[in-house]
Amino acid sequence: MQHIALIPWLDPEVIIGAAGPWALLVVCFIVFAETGLLVGFLLPGDTLLLIAGLLTHTSDVFGLNVWWVSLLIALAAFVGGEVGYLIGHKGGPAVFERRDSGLFSRKNVERTNAFFTRYGGITVILARFVPIVRTFAPVAAGVGHMPWRRYSLYNLIGALLWGFGLTMLGYLIAYIPPVAWFVTEYIDLILLVAVGGTAVVTLWHYFAERRRVRQERASEVSPG
Repeated sequence: MQHIALIPWLDPEVIIGAAGPWALLVVCFIVFAETGLLVGFLLPGDTLLLIAGLLTHTSDVFGLNVWWVSLLIALAAFVGGEVGYLIGHKGGPAVFERRDSGLFSRKNVERTNAFFTRYGGITVILARFVPIVRTFAPVAAGVGHMPWRRYSLYNLIGALLWGFGLTMLGYLIAYIPPVAWFVTEYIDLILLVAVGGTAVVTLWHYFAERRRVRQERASEVSPG
């Protein structure tokens, strides 16, 4: 039975199939955008890598073996993380300090500095495996002025574990037909859970920050 996507524009198989000979370039760009351009937090990062690895085993869609596919995806993830860091390092503090509301505030800059001082390296690595967090963590590291050499080392480790690792995992899943069938057949459910959870967490954090800022302003202008 042919798989019919519920969310075609987010379905990894549809994305890869529609890209034709540019499939690998499109996958790498999506991986790059998710961490480098601050616009990819709703893109199917994890599932895209798994399906990319699976399709590398079952078809010749990329025209390369799985080692090259995995390495190129990891490279895109690494470069994206570096660009995100530069955005945060060069322009992040000014943006956060100029607009003191919602996700943008001086308090968030202070929290970012403290968080990366305490958890820095492991945060950069683990953030790769968490939707939304992997999009904003590189920028947050730049805003917090985490030493660039130290950040790049952890960024490289995270990119290899996530980009190379998940793609290879998808490739190995193809050796287990029941698991491969489940991942392919229920990719829509996986996408819905991932996208829905991402949207809920984003909205919750946004409104929580706005409420906190309003409360702080109200306490500042109250008598006494």
